Amino acid sequence: MAGNVPPVADERDGLLRFLEQQRHVLKIAAHGLTDEQARRTPTKSALSVGGLVKHVASTEDGWIDILLQLPQKPFDQAMADYQAGYRLGPEEPLESVLKRYDEVAARTAEVIGRIDDLGRPVPVPKGVPWYPQDVAAWSVRWVLLHLIEETARHAGHADIIREHLDGGTAIPLMAAVEGWPETAWVKPWTPA
Repeated sequence: MAGNVPPVADERDGLLRFLEQQRHVLKIAAHGLTDEQARRTPTKSALSVGGLVKHVASTEDGWIDILLQLPQKPFDQAMADYQAGYRLGPEEPLESVLKRYDEVAARTAEVIGRIDDLGRPVPVPKGVPWYPQDVAAWSVRWVLLHLIEETARHAGHADIIREHLDGGTAIPLMAAVEGWPETAWVKPWTPA
């Protein structure tokens, strides 16, 4: 998948393809990193490329659980998982986090593919401080748009962190991942 989403057939296709494209650029930020590099936090924040991929996978999976109205974890456990979800653990390989993210993406596509009406209400969880208490429901469409927004925000974070790690930037990394030939305007990223 190149940096732009190809023409789409309809709204559902468009939402899923834009989400897929944002996942792709987030994963590009991890291309060629060792597990140790994927754990590094080279800026003043506690964010790492591996931790961001792990967080976004967990967040997307959680939103699909909400959409399906599956039971939610107790708040204290959910908060502990949320905080741990930003870190790539010392025994956790980047490859396993990327694989899980692919599994989450497949689940999302499968679930959304079974929903006839993107306007279907998705009840807002109650008792969670960051969800509005005055909104009864979002729509499936809103959830997909939110996932695109969340993924895009963190893909940008990952780009900045990656550049701090080894100077790798989005277009040369994309060229390497997608096998672009070297041109006068872009040289695919290669390890130093």
